[in-house]
Amino acid sequence: MSDEEDCDCLVVIVDVNPVWWGQRSKSSHQITLTECIENVLVFVNSHLMMKHTNQIAIIASHTHESRFLYPRRNSESTDATDEIRSADGKYELFALVDNTVMEEFKKLMTESHTGSVHTDTLLSGSLAMALCYINKLDKKSKVGVKRRSRILVIKASDDSASQYMNFMNVIFTAQKQNVLIDACVLGNDSGLLQQACDISHGIYLKIPQIKGLVQYLLWVFLPAASLRDTLVLPPAIQVDYRAACFCHRTLVDVGYVCSVCLSIFCQFSPICSTCHTAFKFMGPPSMKSKKKKSSLPAS
Repeated sequence: MSDEEDCDCLVVIVDVNPVWWGQRSKSSHQITLTECIENVLVFVNSHLMMKHTNQIAIIASHTHESRFLYPRRNSESTDATDEIRSADGKYELFALVDNTVMEEFKKLMTESHTGSVHTDTLLSGSLAMALCYINKLDKKSKVGVKRRSRILVIKASDDSASQYMNFMNVIFTAQKQNVLIDACVLGNDSGLLQQACDISHGIYLKIPQIKGLVQYLLWVFLPAASLRDTLVLPPAIQVDYRAACFCHRTLVDVGYVCSVCLSIFCQFSPICSTCHTAFKFMGPPSMKSKKKKSSLPAS
């Protein structure tokens, strides 16, 4: 198979939650959000350098929106390198990616101060955007082109149980489209991403030292998925498959399930709040003993 018929598409989702990064920037042992973006640029440039047909996209997951950092919105990536000429021998595509990502990142962080800031990151929306972008590329692909797509999530903030349903829908959509979801977790463990990586056959990694982010990205997530069986990678972790209840959005071990819509609740309710089904109480079984038939002697 020729190089023109083989393509590896990588979509990187970066958690840019300003609340989480603002708290971590006070520590001298942590990296800043700008340094994290620079490490991601080193990683995506290495991916582009592996093969000239490789493609990349970078999505910033904020508290109030998800935005493409590369490529730009409403712009075609073809012939985009003509806008940037080589400076000091730098590859034009690398310069285009670096400049575009930093400009869009600064614009996003500047505009984010105008509204209210929430602590939840719209990660499920970013994953949905990534799947739509991959599907768009697949629709535009030429006949005979073999495209392998995967998503890398760089997670910083904690999980949001309110996004459980949207998250699970995205996970099963990625499984149906044969799209791998990898996760590089910087903060606390993410149960939702553990399920996403396990269902889509991706890699889940919680890095012990954030300062070594670029080393972990190049070691674990740079090689193609077809080469992972030949590499020595971190061992698989035990997946937390707890579900979030529909009433309080908290993770539960044991709960009540609606027999009609399969909604999960942590407390019993006579009416399902999702499909409004009223459950009938049958009551305890009757304990009345049956009357014994009198046995008459045969004449």
